[in-house]
Amino acid sequence: MADGKPSTLVLLLLVVLHLIAFGFAVAAERRRSTGKVVPEPNEVGVTYCVYHSDIATGYGVGAFLFLLLAEVLIMVVTKCLCCGSSLTPGGSRAWAIIYFLSSWLTFLIAEACLMAGAVRNAHHTKYRNSLHMGTFSCETLRKGVFGAGAAFTVFTLALSVLYYINFTKSRDGVRKTVRGQSNVGMTSF
Repeated sequence: MADGKPSTLVLLLLVVLHLIAFGFAVAAERRRSTGKVVPEPNEVGVTYCVYHSDIATGYGVGAFLFLLLAEVLIMVVTKCLCCGSSLTPGGSRAWAIIYFLSSWLTFLIAEACLMAGAVRNAHHTKYRNSLHMGTFSCETLRKGVFGAGAAFTVFTLALSVLYYINFTKSRDGVRKTVRGQSNVGMTSF
């Protein structure tokens, strides 16, 4: 991090991890479990649900883990904003704090959506008796839960990148101040 420039490697890893999480979240949304009501062959009046592919749960967990890895990366690199030396007062520090808090908020929302979607998608109702309950449909995950997780993953990406850039600007201002050269000229006698 020289002269207020963020590390290209960190930015690249941050973008790649978030994009992988986004891809998994979109794939999970497209492959949500669906079910259909099937009558029990041995018993009269008893029906049950048969669910199709359950791969969306794995995609949701994958998105959750990649987003978590991206957040761990940015927190380790920046020392979670609270550890390490102080930041230079000014606009960069203020924006770094705002982006830090905002990225955490969007991260928590995205993780909640992804985890809730994965858990709910994995939950399947086995049997229901249609004589006592009338018509019913098989319980499935609502459309858009993984989509919301994907959207908040993109918001988290944007806010994390802005946080890292402003953090770097503010952190390097401290280094310039502390390690700067003296402006006092020395003359020889």
